Amino acid sequence: MMSDKEAVMKLVKRLPSDVSLREIVREIEFIAAVKEGLDEIDQGKGVSIEAVEQMIEAENVKLL
Repeated sequence: MMSDKEAVMKLVKRLPSDVSLREIVREIEFIAAVKEGLDEIDQGKGVSIEAVEQMIEAENVKLL
């Protein structure tokens, strides 16, 4: 598995040379959020798609 530093370096290398610092930060934050989500899934903390679908359906019923 790639280290966080290696992931950021790979990201920066693939971005265009005129990218803003804000966009770089957004990209890093996105990668960090995805990594955190994957780590949570690996730890069994994730929510199944079926559970999410049930939550959405329950909210839709409340709106009617």
